[in-house]
Amino acid sequence: MPRFRPRKTFRLVTHLHDGHREPIPAWKREEIGLSPDLEDRWTTLRQHCADQSSHLRLARLVRRITHYDCGVRESALAELELAVQLIRVGARVTFLPESQARTADLECCLGRERFFVEITAMVGSAERQRLPLRGLLADEEGVDETDSGVILIHRILARIQQKAKQLADYSSPVVLCISIPRAALRGEHTSRSEGIWLDLKSLAGAVTVLLTKLRAVSAVLISFWDVVPMPAKAGTRLANVEMVERSTHQRGHPRVRMLINNPAASAHLSERQQDAFCHLL
Repeated sequence: MPRFRPRKTFRLVTHLHDGHREPIPAWKREEIGLSPDLEDRWTTLRQHCADQSSHLRLARLVRRITHYDCGVRESALAELELAVQLIRVGARVTFLPESQARTADLECCLGRERFFVEITAMVGSAERQRLPLRGLLADEEGVDETDSGVILIHRILARIQQKAKQLADYSSPVVLCISIPRAALRGEHTSRSEGIWLDLKSLAGAVTVLLTKLRAVSAVLISFWDVVPMPAKAGTRLANVEMVERSTHQRGHPRVRMLINNPAASAHLSERQQDAFCHLL
């Protein structure tokens, strides 16, 4: 082994290739930066996904979880969490190889039914300036919580539209999963302590309208960790939307998780696939 190669990387790759099934020792987990909970999830995926492509992807995920950039870390955590949840609802999960041609992250099977999953995290950065949407000032101090919720909706729509471009070539159902750990989208370090009020029904309606133009996306799963849902002004709800809201005390789960099906999708989720994603909520 060349001297310039990091010792930790060599250990991790060797651990994946030699088929070793025992848990990672505590000293090694501390060295690569995994908490006991993350190590359990990673071990579950390594044992479930036996193919070479998945093992290489899992090796990269470990490195990204300990990355200095918040966006890289949150994206890796979102992949790890969702893959484990899909396994728990009975899906066979394979991590697709990374390439220059942008593809989905996961190939999943429920019985003989195949579908693909693309996972992304919206984090933002502390240096990003406020976009002048709907006449709002760029000054952070001049935007109240309701307007911040409107800006968040615009940015979610932009991310869906961006991601849909790389999913246009799939003939099987494709689910786009978006994790939003901090609704303010101001990066890892922020002075904001109060949550952002979000009109969930307006978001669901706006995403539904957008999806009718993006037929390659079968559904969108959005996870909010710190939003404050605005009180509903009417009891009506969209038939294509499933949603679960939790109290602020359940910190181990997203505050809001919603599944929005595309009524105009070229490949719809089957009933079994739909039930599986509803269980994820």
